Amino acid sequence: MCRVSDPQSLATQPTIVPRDEHIISRSQISERALTVLYRLKNAGYGAYLVGGGVRDLSLGREPKDFDVATDATPEQVKSLFRNCRLIGRRFRLAHVHWGPDIIEVATFRALHPPTASDTDEPEASGERVLEDGMILRDNVYGTIEEDALRRDFTINALYYNIGDFSVVDYAGGMADLKAGRIRLIGDPSVRYREDPVRMLRAVRFAAKLGFVIDDETAAPIPRMADALDDIPAARLFDEVLKLLMAGQGVETFESLRQHGLFRYLFPATDTALDDDADAQLLNFLVSALASTDQRVNDGRPVTPAFLFAALIWPAILTQLPGGRLQSDINRELFEQSVTEALERQLRQVAIPKRFALPMREIWALQPRFDTRSEAKARRLFSHPRFRAAYDFLLLRGEAGLVDPELAAWWQHFATTSDDAPPPTPARRRRRGGRKRRNTDASAPASSDSGSDPVGE
Repeated sequence: MCRVSDPQSLATQPTIVPRDEHIISRSQISERALTVLYRLKNAGYGAYLVGGGVRDLSLGREPKDFDVATDATPEQVKSLFRNCRLIGRRFRLAHVHWGPDIIEVATFRALHPPTASDTDEPEASGERVLEDGMILRDNVYGTIEEDALRRDFTINALYYNIGDFSVVDYAGGMADLKAGRIRLIGDPSVRYREDPVRMLRAVRFAAKLGFVIDDETAAPIPRMADALDDIPAARLFDEVLKLLMAGQGVETFESLRQHGLFRYLFPATDTALDDDADAQLLNFLVSALASTDQRVNDGRPVTPAFLFAALIWPAILTQLPGGRLQSDINRELFEQSVTEALERQLRQVAIPKRFALPMREIWALQPRFDTRSEAKARRLFSHPRFRAAYDFLLLRGEAGLVDPELAAWWQHFATTSDDAPPPTPARRRRRGGRKRRNTDASAPASSDSGSDPVGE
């Protein structure tokens, strides 16, 4: 029997933090989440705010999402809310919808699958599916204690009880919040084998919160990083968005490389960075990430297309003569290098076409900047991807990957010419429950365009 963790090695008696000993207030919780919590409570079910919402509120931060945990089954939750939809195969969840706002409701899950003697329900014993220690499906319902101990990190295993406004802590999460520590619940090697993405989550939470990863939690990562090869490429795309487009991209990138994870997300780029004696490619990527971080932290829109174009650029350059984009580059050779680099990357991280196409346009415009003709420059201004490609050129110039005089000429021309298109104004984002992912394939993809939301 494969257990998520050994309950004997963990505290089974929770620490109850009463209302007057924590800083969480109902006024900080969205009205939608409170509606869900109180309706569950009034129907006789346990109702808890859980996970990142409790963590962030306990740190005095504004949560991105408000998730709910309960002893009600998904079907029972659905019976309470006409605006509820059940989703998921690996994890069956209830989503309660109010327009674009979604409150996610999860039923408490068990630590391990019941045996034949534990239940008479045949489907109950078959709802957890594992393969080589990795969880493929996990819909075995349990108690709040089991649910807490099967969560990944201690700081995400905190429950705010709407019944008495206390915080319930089974795994020492409050102590880790105070210590600024990211710590896995249970044996780290086992937990990473169950879901290798937890290695990425450890890095992400450490960067997001300014915490350190506990030594025991960090130790297995370098030797288990290759397990990311077993993760679907589409899921890794979502994880990269969360890692590098949340406002701490530089710190996250450095930590990914430190722990040996970056090579399993962008293998060709990682090799190019290792072979770059002058660190120009590294400086280019750090500048691109810092620019994205600045935009995110200023509340301005960003797009995956621009950042992914930067992340794959070193892999393209390594296939060109001399490892650089020369002024006399053969157009067919350049396009072939772009195609090969992108195809290799897509095998690791699946990039949707609505981002891959703008990326190719940004790259294709780079050779066209090798001119100081005002007439050609004005024609280039009319290209819909000019702004993103121009920003990309400036990053190349800062890193020494292009003639600095050429970059300076373009910067002067772009800032003094009446033909230059203005940057797209930032759009305000609504706050509330969980956001729907933007699937509009026609959305603009320049560095000034809107972005898909980046979730927890």
